[in-house]
Amino acid sequence: MTESDVAQGEERLIDGRLRVFYDGYWIKAYVVPADSLLAKKRLIEALTHRLFNHVEYGLNVPGIRLAEARRAFLDETDQAKKRVKGGMLAGALFNRATDIFTKLVELQACGVEIQADNALMRQCGEHLQESLALGKMVLHRSGEEGIDELWGEPFKAFAFPIEEFYKSRYVKIALTMRALDAIGDALRTAIASVPPFAALAPVIDEFVRTAKLKTETLRTDPEVFEVWSSFVVASETLCAFQPPSAAGSDPQLCSQLAELLRDSAVLVSSMARARVPMPKSARAFVERCESLSQTAKRKPDGTARPGALTSPARPL
Repeated sequence: MTESDVAQGEERLIDGRLRVFYDGYWIKAYVVPADSLLAKKRLIEALTHRLFNHVEYGLNVPGIRLAEARRAFLDETDQAKKRVKGGMLAGALFNRATDIFTKLVELQACGVEIQADNALMRQCGEHLQESLALGKMVLHRSGEEGIDELWGEPFKAFAFPIEEFYKSRYVKIALTMRALDAIGDALRTAIASVPPFAALAPVIDEFVRTAKLKTETLRTDPEVFEVWSSFVVASETLCAFQPPSAAGSDPQLCSQLAELLRDSAVLVSSMARARVPMPKSARAFVERCESLSQTAKRKPDGTARPGALTSPARPL
């Protein structure tokens, strides 16, 4: 049976580990907790921490300051500052929703029955929806692009059964793995065009492999210690590579490729930690690799004339 015959969501035990199949990848599967308010509370709290760990600084505004944050956003006329204040309002809404959900779980623990149409439940959902809309203004901590998928995750965890939320995460992880493979392919093509860097191929293979392992591994997984340390070492090895001196090699081209390697470590780390594909940054990085490869091919020995690369490398 080929992978094209495997159904989405199919589970198998592979090398002693339960895995689930999505979009061409067998992803590490985790036990889905029973669907309850307590389980949703814990999940939303974890997603809240995860969100603020990856977005730009200063947005983790306490829910108790929601009215202040809304007033500051509505009164702002400078569009650049309004974007930032919109993110701060989104953070306050996010935290207020978590506050409400926490209290509802505490009431339930006291024996109070909480219905789905409870006024506070509705308010919690409204806060999460509004924060999702405002979250589209927010950038990843790198400043390169937004990752509004993270703002939508708590609402999914609130509005849908937990099992459905897990399925949506597996799909996102598969898309991230595909983006990581594309970055790896682009890097291999780039180093192949510059002979002094050709020995890096197995290093890039390990870099991509460990990045995908990090993408599928939760922080609570006992394997995270080995997974994270392996990824860090692979990243450091990639960035520390020193090409052997080669007569005729263009120093500028070698310098640009070394910079590309360092930037790949930053981008891939951001994607693997957030477990989202970051398509804008990934596409720009692949284009940089292709541009460098085309420049290197201008000479049969893989070197280029000084200054031959006409467009500067774009920052991630």
